[in-house]
Amino acid sequence: MFKNFFRTCFFFLVLLSQALPIRADEGMWLPMLIHQKIPQMKELGSRLAAEDIYSMNRACLKDAIVHFGGGCTGEVISAEGLLITNHHCGYGQIQSHSTVEHDYLKDGFWARTRQEELPNKTLTVTFLRKMEDVTQQVLEGVTAQMSEVERQGLIDANIKTISEQTLQGLDRKFYSVRITPAYYGNQYFLYLNETFRDVRLVGAPPSSIGKFGGDTDNWMWPRHTGDFSLFRIYAGPDNQPADYSPDNVPYRPRHHLTISAKGVQPGDFTMVYGYPGRTQQYVLSPAVDYLVNHSNPQKIRLRTLRLDVMNREQAKDPAVRIQYSSKNAGVSNSWKKWQGETRGIINAGTIAKKQDFERRFQQWAVDSGRQEYINLIPAMKELYCQLEPYMFASEMYTEAVMAVELLRFASNLESTLVRNGTARAAEVARDFFKDYFLPIDREIFELLFTEFYRLMEPIAHLLPGDAPEGQPLAAAGDFDQLTTATDFAQLAASLYNTSALTDRQKTMELLAKDSAQALSLIREDPAFRLVSPFVEKNRTAIQPQITEINRELNLLYRTWIQAIMEFDSDRIFYPDANSTLRVTYGTVQGYSPADAVMYLPVSTIDGIMQKDDPNIFDYDIPQSLRDIYTVRDFGHWSSNGTVTVCFIATNHTSGGNSGSPVLNADGHLLGLNFDRVWEGTMSDIEFDPSVCRNISVDIRYVLFVMEKIGKAEYLFKELDICKE
Repeated sequence: MFKNFFRTCFFFLVLLSQALPIRADEGMWLPMLIHQKIPQMKELGSRLAAEDIYSMNRACLKDAIVHFGGGCTGEVISAEGLLITNHHCGYGQIQSHSTVEHDYLKDGFWARTRQEELPNKTLTVTFLRKMEDVTQQVLEGVTAQMSEVERQGLIDANIKTISEQTLQGLDRKFYSVRITPAYYGNQYFLYLNETFRDVRLVGAPPSSIGKFGGDTDNWMWPRHTGDFSLFRIYAGPDNQPADYSPDNVPYRPRHHLTISAKGVQPGDFTMVYGYPGRTQQYVLSPAVDYLVNHSNPQKIRLRTLRLDVMNREQAKDPAVRIQYSSKNAGVSNSWKKWQGETRGIINAGTIAKKQDFERRFQQWAVDSGRQEYINLIPAMKELYCQLEPYMFASEMYTEAVMAVELLRFASNLESTLVRNGTARAAEVARDFFKDYFLPIDREIFELLFTEFYRLMEPIAHLLPGDAPEGQPLAAAGDFDQLTTATDFAQLAASLYNTSALTDRQKTMELLAKDSAQALSLIREDPAFRLVSPFVEKNRTAIQPQITEINRELNLLYRTWIQAIMEFDSDRIFYPDANSTLRVTYGTVQGYSPADAVMYLPVSTIDGIMQKDDPNIFDYDIPQSLRDIYTVRDFGHWSSNGTVTVCFIATNHTSGGNSGSPVLNADGHLLGLNFDRVWEGTMSDIEFDPSVCRNISVDIRYVLFVMEKIGKAEYLFKELDICKE
């Protein structure tokens, strides 16, 4: 009776929290400037000082955060280099070690000793060691009288000089400098990075936990996904970065995160520390209109065609399922995100809001007589009109032509031979054939090319070749005269039956020849003959136009940012994300996605059992989890008679924040960010605090899975777990 009473009280408090004002702070803030936001963070409950978050004088939270693989975030959670990130961030590595006999995707993987930890070729993790405002140095010598070409040339030269000076005395194999513009070139920041190249797989739950809900639940709330995997950073005996060697030892980090086992409550302060990819908060309405009404619908259509084929074939054969698991996830992730982004922008009225802002700005510019601003919006809109056909063509080339595996392989193989010779090309080929299933690729080729030529009809001048209208492709493979009337089924039959690059043995025999002969044979192959004109057209006619128009746009955006800061002087502006380390913060909050619907901010293991279905791959959980739930063997990780699985909060996140730590008011690890809610995926364009939520797996569920499913209690010995 009392257990039910307390659970009822808990959910009453959760519901009550929905009626409170949403406390969120939009923005992705630069760590070195976080002192400017500390007062607002403390209002939300933070107990952190600026030096706790970013410091050049002592170890701090930044020293536990890594850029994982260049596309995700991870964090160090032990003094022995143990690293945690999302399951989907480590998915490619887990797949690369999987076979039908040892299916680590399906069954999970746990190294019981350091010797069992698996090396990962090419995987790196990167720490930010120093950040610095170098605006004055970058812009040294720049004058208002310079042309944009002269200005950029001087900036590039200054950046090169600053980078060289920063790297003096450092091993450039492991240290790098990145200097990036903020506010479209109104400010510049330097990032000194240290990269570790020996990163080994330690543990991963089965995909039925780490990817529970699959594509069905992706981007959705409520979520019940145990999205985590464990790696370890290795270094040389001197604790410095080193290439892989059996003699390397676990890295001793400057700082590692303490884990909080206390859990979350509605209204709790949260902070996300990671590497968001790219946001575009200040773009004009034409850019958003193009995204919603032109770009996204067609990209979604092309990816739907690919996914339909993959899903059908993967369901037939376990080997094919393994081969295409990572590919499918990569295609599906953006496919579903674009759908939510489009819907969110429409629901938020973003285009109309931007148009209204632009009208008010224009009136202000006219009324105040600011000549330098009066023609700004008309000039930018004209450039967008010029840019649109080239952007569309570029996206269609990417989503159709280069989405065909055989064509992308042919192009990559030729360029690899030119740059690196046959040994590296053979390595590329082995990697390709390991995860290649010809029937999938052939059907996708036929579908994509048919749709591609239909979509490109209005801008046919951006297609390669000058084939007469209506002329079909010859059965033997007339690869330079494709048209909308081409019989692409016939072309597919010709291409896949005649190309040596569809066959592993023939390809490896070809690459066994000397480089010059191998290169000649590749260039004569039907697959390369077909793709080469597209690559060349894109390189010479499409990308140069995009680059030039964007150069002109970026010049105007630099002025636009200055102008809107004057016009909207009460607004707080933060730089768009650009895959550099950022801090964002908010509170644990539910939300209402639609009329009469209210989502609670936490999900539990009870929801997993409600979704559990052995007949549906995405919802077929391990039998061991069913058994644990039946006897409610939740151990230390129980809360209110259940186990919290995921939670949502108002942190402003983006792609690249996958795997980012979600920290509490003391900087302790509460969970791992892994997604956004579908209704809020437009946050790259507009952050709406009423629906924008980041989704995180609760660290207590991670520990529960490690102990109860993975039997990996031995790893707990190196973790600092705080229960208060």
